[in-house]
Amino acid sequence: MPKKSAVILLSGGLDSYVSLVYSQKQGYDIKLALTFDYGQKAALEEISASEEICAKYGVELKVIKLPFLAEISNSALNKDDKKLEFETLGKESARAVWVPNRNGLFLNIAASFCDTFGYKAVIIGANKEEAATFPDNSIEFCNAAETAFKYSTNVHPTVVAPLSDLEKCEIISLGVELGIDFKLLKSCYASSKNSDKARRDTPFHHCGVCESCKRLKSAILKSGNKDLLKLFF
Repeated sequence: MPKKSAVILLSGGLDSYVSLVYSQKQGYDIKLALTFDYGQKAALEEISASEEICAKYGVELKVIKLPFLAEISNSALNKDDKKLEFETLGKESARAVWVPNRNGLFLNIAASFCDTFGYKAVIIGANKEEAATFPDNSIEFCNAAETAFKYSTNVHPTVVAPLSDLEKCEIISLGVELGIDFKLLKSCYASSKNSDKARRDTPFHHCGVCESCKRLKSAILKSGNKDLLKLFF
């Protein structure tokens, strides 16, 4: 059977990195990865992480700038006056880091590439854990987007969310099983103001207090791979 061509949404974080490697193992021919700069604090490091991941797995990367999204967003992800540190995770922290229609916009841009180049699928790192507080991480959202593509594109790409049934700790375990290089990850919302890690074999800065870091830390501990903590925290 011929491999199914695909474009993947790649942030350089845990979910998208594992989705890329797992999807390749499942027979998808990932033609293109899209990384977005929407004014988020960690944009430079996310791009750098995505570049290294794509270089390792032989995938072309395209960085797409969306400055208007930064202008209209009130998210802590891209507003310097909004804090990224949260005591607990839940609806309040989710609202604080919400970027308006972010995943909807990303999927539609990816579908445009599918329509132009004939790619058959869009891969997204949506997962069960984040779907509980972020509706645009749910399988229902992915299915709805796929339905919309039947009307908005000629190629009708499928939306593939290979991690949709997994909690974060299970994604960590899957990453270990796949042999991913965890040092390449940038799963933190904060920036260290230093995106140049090409010359050093060390992990990206992780603040340890933002929502993404808290999820990562908890997932590592629950997965039983606590040795990974020293890479990030």
